[in-house]
Amino acid sequence: MGIRPDPSLTFLGAAGTVTGSKFLLDRGDRRLLVDCGLYQGEREWRRRNWDALPVDPSTIGDVALTHAHLDHCGYLPALVREGFAGPVHVTPATAALAAIVLRDSAHLQEEDAENARRHGWSKHAQPRPLYTSGDAEHAIALLRPCPPGRVVELDGMTLSFRRAGHILGSSCVHVGGDGWSVLFSGDLGRGSHPILRDREPPPAARTVVIESTYGDRSHPAVDPDHPVLADAIRRTIGRGGSVVIPAFAVDRTEIVLLALADLIARGLVPDVPVWVDSPMALATLAVYHDPAHADEVDPAALDAVASIPQLHAARTAEESIRLNNPGQPCIIVSASGMATGGRVIHHLAHLLPQARNTVLLTGYQAVGTRGRDLAEGAREVKMAGRYVRVRAEVVQLEDFSVHADADELVGWLAELPEPPETVHVVHGEAAASRALADRIRGELDCAVSVPRYLERVLLD
Repeated sequence: MGIRPDPSLTFLGAAGTVTGSKFLLDRGDRRLLVDCGLYQGEREWRRRNWDALPVDPSTIGDVALTHAHLDHCGYLPALVREGFAGPVHVTPATAALAAIVLRDSAHLQEEDAENARRHGWSKHAQPRPLYTSGDAEHAIALLRPCPPGRVVELDGMTLSFRRAGHILGSSCVHVGGDGWSVLFSGDLGRGSHPILRDREPPPAARTVVIESTYGDRSHPAVDPDHPVLADAIRRTIGRGGSVVIPAFAVDRTEIVLLALADLIARGLVPDVPVWVDSPMALATLAVYHDPAHADEVDPAALDAVASIPQLHAARTAEESIRLNNPGQPCIIVSASGMATGGRVIHHLAHLLPQARNTVLLTGYQAVGTRGRDLAEGAREVKMAGRYVRVRAEVVQLEDFSVHADADELVGWLAELPEPPETVHVVHGEAAASRALADRIRGELDCAVSVPRYLERVLLD
């Protein structure tokens, strides 16, 4: 038997940007891809979704997903279409949520391609989707649930998950072999979550790959009265307008509804109709309520969400269209969270031009997204080939982030049973990654890098 080469780690995504997470662990005789995410945001990043992966997908033996957000799992159907056929290791809740996310993503890919063909938006005579619903189903069939804490043996390597507290099912991924180990933070949650159980302490690892979405800032303390949210809703309802809340279908919708339930119950905002207008968000709510995942959630929080007096679900396209002219003040919670797609787009197209309405942005808005444009004061935004005037009030909320901030990221590293030898800072805009790297370098006695795209490092 020959001597195995030193294992290596190549950064195929989330390097220099906050999306597209893909990290290739190569031991010579076996390859493992940790996360398989789509690029989102600016066009230069989105174009990479169409580039051939720098490694032949058929040579990858396994994939492990940290969680079910699109920028961590959304490339999987393309990987499968191009030849990957191995198991995809996930927690049980991630398996349930990823199936919803991938089906929705494939539907949107097909819809976008058809719209581009019909309206002539593409330079191609026959625009094609990045992947199809059939590709998504093939990818879903490869999901292999593994509960947090259980060890998966991969021919001399071990793989395990630790609860990360970001969304339901989210986990850090620990991979180890003969004399080496690496811990991938995935998207790391905060010290506590309004609905989920707290994250688990991290295991020891010689190398750590850590996200840096909020690596250059600290979150403000969360006021349980949510004064910015409550004031904005009261102002809007008082002038006869409606509130549109772009919210990620997975987890963010649940947290927003919990806050609204509390504010309505305490009389801090008017009791008006609250519409959830996202098929994916409604399917996700069902997963959060599924008894199979009861050990990860706070049942009292879910009961509170269900107690909203005028909670409605817009399940059909006709119900969704009627909300463009609701006829009375209401609150519409709709995906996607950065206003990049989904039903929220047609709500914004109809409601942004009216000054009586308000758009509430509830979380991180990546560069190049409509949400970021609105947060930065855009006076018009482009949707479906047309520019829409922004007259509605736009309010950025800081209460709902479930990403660890800089203090919490460094604190999580300090929780490792022993200091890591090397930390690689990824999944952040360049300034945030550099700021976190500088802070880690100053506070922890270890080597720190901010990897470049396609950079390869050895693990030892």
